[in-house]
Amino acid sequence: QVQLVESGGGLVQPGGSLRLSCAASGFTLDYYNIGWFRQAPGKEREGVSCISSSDGNTYSAASVKGRFTISRDNAKNTAYLQMNSLKPEDTAVYYCTTDCKVYEDDPVGGYWGQGTQVTVSS
Repeated sequence: QVQLVESGGGLVQPGGSLRLSCAASGFTLDYYNIGWFRQAPGKEREGVSCISSSDGNTYSAASVKGRFTISRDNAKNTAYLQMNSLKPEDTAVYYCTTDCKVYEDDPVGGYWGQGTQVTVSS
């Protein structure tokens, strides 16, 4: 059974940090881009970050650049999103997915996790 399972979300104060994990099962993550989207209430889904399967290069949205770092551990079939200097506007459900692009010609379509809630509030 193909699955992406996110963990690590929660409530954190502004300026704090969280690390999200995305564990893949039922397929080998090595061959896929892996990344994160987020969706806040009443807002459209936003691409946050993506890491390439081919060369490890990354894409990050301007809103998180310099604060969030994406990484992958293919031996553990897991990806991570380290989030530092969190702001209230980072509050959203964060989804892990193989449906993300670093390069224009990356394929579309893929797997999605069920999401994990991140709330940044004092």
